[in-house]
Amino acid sequence: QVQLVESGGGSVQTGGSLRLSCTASGTTFSRYYLAWFRQVMPGKEREGVALIESGGSTEYADSVKGRFTISRDNAKNTLYLQMNDLRPEDTAMYFCAADTRYYLPSLRVNEFNYWGQGTQVTVSS
Repeated sequence: QVQLVESGGGSVQTGGSLRLSCTASGTTFSRYYLAWFRQVMPGKEREGVALIESGGSTEYADSVKGRFTISRDNAKNTLYLQMNDLRPEDTAMYFCAADTRYYLPSLRVNEFNYWGQGTQVTVSS
């Protein structure tokens, strides 16, 4: 069982930057593939933002390529999402997620069993 706790959300203006963090406990962090998802409002579908595999390979949603960077520090059991050039359409609750089940994971909600509680990001124009 892994517990995930996000931090780093907040309110910024268009063009600003934020760095989200997700700290894990209760597991061997390096074994997991990890991702960030976002949800515009409760009840809406969660959108995959970025993924990083245990070996370090990454994948991004087209909407964030070139602006967001996902990274991990296995020694600190922490996942990061550096978000630059933020836009109002990036406003959402951001969740980190983890799992080990799939050999070639992708940004699909059903490929992740472990989720954090979320951190809110608001971008104003």
